[in-house]
Amino acid sequence: MTVKYAIIGSGMMGQEHIRNIGLVEGARITAVAEPDAAMRAAAAALVPGDVAFCEDYRELLKRADADAFVVASPNHTHAEILDRLIEDGRPVLVEKPVVKDREEARRIADKAAGRDAPIWVAMEYRYMPGVTRLLADLKAGRAGRVHMVSITERRFPFLPKVGNWNRFNASSGGTLVEKCCHFFDLMRLMTGAEPARIHAIGGQAINHLDESYDGRVPDVLDHSFVTIEFSNGVAAMLELCMFAEGSHFQERVSAIGAEALLEARVPGPGRFEPDGQCKHAEYAIADRASRRETVEVMEVDPEILARGDHHGSTYYQHLGFNRMVREGGAPEVSLEDGLKAVAMGLAAQRSIAERQPVDLDATNYPA
Repeated sequence: MTVKYAIIGSGMMGQEHIRNIGLVEGARITAVAEPDAAMRAAAAALVPGDVAFCEDYRELLKRADADAFVVASPNHTHAEILDRLIEDGRPVLVEKPVVKDREEARRIADKAAGRDAPIWVAMEYRYMPGVTRLLADLKAGRAGRVHMVSITERRFPFLPKVGNWNRFNASSGGTLVEKCCHFFDLMRLMTGAEPARIHAIGGQAINHLDESYDGRVPDVLDHSFVTIEFSNGVAAMLELCMFAEGSHFQERVSAIGAEALLEARVPGPGRFEPDGQCKHAEYAIADRASRRETVEVMEVDPEILARGDHHGSTYYQHLGFNRMVREGGAPEVSLEDGLKAVAMGLAAQRSIAERQPVDLDATNYPA
């Protein structure tokens, strides 16, 4: 079976999806919806000439030659699009964050309740080879009982986007929703529990302060520390800095247990390196009994690396999504997973605004 895809949104991330779908056996793009002419032209250069293009995503819903949809439009459009796709019933891969605020989260959760439409939230970081290995080793008990989880991201500022939507909390959801829902999703997997309390500090120190759009200065955070108490007693911390280019590793994902420390180390996109080459990723185990650290280089096929900015993870994610569409079954990253990651980000942003911890309960966290 060849799975036929319709793409909604062909900006930077939409184009990454298009390039990676092109590597998946048994996958074909049949249609793309994109309102921006420049982005449509860029996407058209990546696909065969028989792919249909339109400006309005609603045109795609009329097509019979689409088995599944990929939503890679700006954050503030996700809820409206999902409203219609849930009614349509075909499988959906929707970029994170699945929604941008609590009102949208409630609406989409209610709309999806009791329906069969499979919604897979695109949490690419789960599929980075080092992170995948870490999650498997945690499940196998390699670290022993986990007591601490830490994720660090030191990276470049937000990239330019069509309409500059990612410069403002109102359209992006805020940095800790837009950027960090990935990491909150990983923390839930790594701890095997739900968050009970979140405390965050952060601000906008450097990035985008010299920019203005229609008289508005961007208001998104560029740095933060977030601490999280999980229901099983595990302590977690996120460190985010978006004015820290140049490190070999952009992300470090760590779990510390009674027997070992496990750490996935992931570089940033190769296209931003001075030589244009992607640096290697590592997976490390620091064993308490032997007092030795073993480090393994995580190899990714250069062709896969060249198809995106997420160290091959978009491709590996699409393998799973394609398999789900062909064989049936549940999404590996559910709508509930996506909504919970957003709720954690919103709680962290609220903690910064109110300068106090935020407890997670039925009023602000999905049951």
